[in-house]
Amino acid sequence: MNSMNLSYWPKLVVIAVFVVLFSPVSATLAATSLSNSAESQLTDSSTKQLLADNNDNDDDDDDDDDDDDDDKKTGRTTRQRNTVRERKIINTTKSNSLKGKKSEFTLVVLQPGGTLSEVIARVSLKGKHGKKYHKERFLGDYKYQIKQKAKFAKGFKKGDRIVVRLYNTQNTFIGYSEFECLPGHQTVNLVLSPQPTQTQIVRTVYGVDANEDNIVDSNTTSYDYFTQVKEQKVIFLSSSQNINTTKFQATNLTNVAKTSIYPTSFKQGEYSLLSKSLNIFSSDLAPALTAIPGSLVQLTQITNNSSFNLQKLLTSYRQIGVAKSIQTAFSDISTNYWANDFVSELAAMEIAQGFPDGSFRPDAPVTRAEFATLLQKVFSNNKVRQVTSFRDVSRNYWAYNSIREAYQMGFFNTAGNNFNPTQNLTRLEVLVALAKALNYKTTNSNTSILSAYSDISSISSESRSLIASLAQNGVLVNYPNTNLLDANKVATRSEVCALLYRALVSKGDAVDIGSQYTVNSSSDNDNDDDDDDDDKGKVKPNRSDNDDNDDDDDDDDKGKVKPNRTNCNQGIGNGAEGCDPGKSSPRGGSNDEGGRTPGGKK
Repeated sequence: MNSMNLSYWPKLVVIAVFVVLFSPVSATLAATSLSNSAESQLTDSSTKQLLADNNDNDDDDDDDDDDDDDDKKTGRTTRQRNTVRERKIINTTKSNSLKGKKSEFTLVVLQPGGTLSEVIARVSLKGKHGKKYHKERFLGDYKYQIKQKAKFAKGFKKGDRIVVRLYNTQNTFIGYSEFECLPGHQTVNLVLSPQPTQTQIVRTVYGVDANEDNIVDSNTTSYDYFTQVKEQKVIFLSSSQNINTTKFQATNLTNVAKTSIYPTSFKQGEYSLLSKSLNIFSSDLAPALTAIPGSLVQLTQITNNSSFNLQKLLTSYRQIGVAKSIQTAFSDISTNYWANDFVSELAAMEIAQGFPDGSFRPDAPVTRAEFATLLQKVFSNNKVRQVTSFRDVSRNYWAYNSIREAYQMGFFNTAGNNFNPTQNLTRLEVLVALAKALNYKTTNSNTSILSAYSDISSISSESRSLIASLAQNGVLVNYPNTNLLDANKVATRSEVCALLYRALVSKGDAVDIGSQYTVNSSSDNDNDDDDDDDDKGKVKPNRSDNDDNDDDDDDDDKGKVKPNRTNCNQGIGNGAEGCDPGKSSPRGGSNDEGGRTPGGKK
């Protein structure tokens, strides 16, 4: 998309509509007795109010009268009017809370008093998910001239950790650092010692840089610490006491702090790094993270104003950039399969998994047990009710723990003491569960939002506000027809993966990936410089998977990532019937229902 379009559309939409942003209303979740109907079988898992307000302004009489008058003047048909209405839907995915999670950084490598002219920075990501981190993912090898800058943007979020391994141009390892993503833009300076092959010490200085002048903003925290490598292990030092700090002082950097200044998560908690000796290379690292620079992946030469898009990097390096223990390609999912990216990314995030034979069975139905496993991995909502024992779920059942935890979080209604773990779910049941868990509210009338769907009459009025909240926040994925909800259709594994991934995107917990089947998508990947204000009130059209059209400089050959791909199957694995699309734990024997344990071997 060109710059004229970038400036034109936001202005046009702002004239037509405005955005009202507000937070979900908190309330204690009462022990509500929900019916066992399709639209209310799955309950929410939050202490917040989960049922959308029934007062959804469906009586849109004034708007209808105005539209009728306009139709008479312009000759528009009802279908055309509904299309116009759809384009007026205000997308509220980019709420204040999501905006606060966004992060991007400019990475600079310095060497005061040194003789290196170029270095190689190997960049990887440890994505934050709840209180944990996903396994490290490779984001590319970048050849820097000293003092050169490169921007990494569009998809990082607050709390993510970035790992940088440094090499000289002879591929000798010379340093290691990690830093935590801050909200907004930040400048990160990695300062090498004058003789890094002998003294593998790196000073890391970074902080918020709102105006992107490559200087940490005054009156903000400037994180400042040293890492030292010895025998393939790195230590995050507590002070600079034993370091000749004059060798690490560079222009525009603050004086070296005597006591190291770390982000809180580096100093305390389960994932703290301070004063710990950590392995730089583990056996489970992605192939691209252990290969010699330039051998498996082509080096990317940094040029002036180089900029890189996280979504493109994750997609480009997916086959060789995830941990060896994670499978992201499946034997029965081709590269052009409609849900390939959704399934593969959930697999890379260790949320979805295939079967032992390498297949995924994308068209197989999803059971309550399988869905419980996925919900437990995607959501970390508060537990709102006591655990219960189900007669049809024994302790050795493969999804026993997931079912108990999902139930405690408020998901699923049950009849008596039975859970019915092998019962298939409809798309409506899945959608209602996600809507209640996400607890989004709509800013337009439900009638206006849902007018794009030709089968909306098949959904009860009680569920429409929930579906509308998903539509307006870019969660819906309808294949093969975006205008059909197919609410009563049994949900497939691929459909559930697509919806769960979109739910993660809407929360700011996953990178947006384009799809022509995503309804009312709100992507960061294509037209703005992560400026939320530009997108307020704008409904973005459905796009094909690779139609990014962003303004990144990596679109030209100079900054483009060109991984040397290895031959990999584009599919995943086949296992026993009923294996969950989450990460099942294979074991032999029988389950409560008399079938094989999912993933079990006979």
